[in-house]
Amino acid sequence: MKITMNEVFKKEKSIHVLYAYSGRENYIKQVVNFIQEGIRAGDYVILIENDPVYRMVEQELKQKLPKEHMQFVHRVNSFDFYFSSGSYHPPAIVEYFNQVIQPYLDNNTSFRAWAHVEWASVDEPLHIIEDLERTVDDAVKHLSFPLTCAYESDRMPDFLKKILMETHPYILMEDDFIPSKQYKQRIDTN
Repeated sequence: MKITMNEVFKKEKSIHVLYAYSGRENYIKQVVNFIQEGIRAGDYVILIENDPVYRMVEQELKQKLPKEHMQFVHRVNSFDFYFSSGSYHPPAIVEYFNQVIQPYLDNNTSFRAWAHVEWASVDEPLHIIEDLERTVDDAVKHLSFPLTCAYESDRMPDFLKKILMETHPYILMEDDFIPSKQYKQRIDTN
């Protein structure tokens, strides 16, 4: 029996999902579905996205959602998010994310997040992604919110795929939503 991401979100709030997407059309479909389902569930949706893709997502949403529902979508520019310190620096990214979600936490407001992770080239420091994804996985568990991290599958070298499979307990591959068999939960040493 096939389970959907939305069915899991209804049962459990602390969900960290890897979405390995292929093609812009599939990506837009999934992010729009994520936003619609979030709003239906009463969540605000934090969308970390680049300008061109956000315009496409926004265009789709305007056709599918009443205008007043757009207030539930909080868009964060992905370039500003990932490079707020001038380079890809995980502590700065975590700090930026904490600033984004703090108002939701302060007001006890339910939210979910979608982060589009893009790389200019495979020469980026891929080894630091593991630290960031493990920190994010801990935050998802501790703060109890769903987060989907979207990576373009064709731009993921094998080393990165391995890291991402080990740091995300769930995987969305187009319409298949499955637990990751490679997921390695960090053991709390405190």
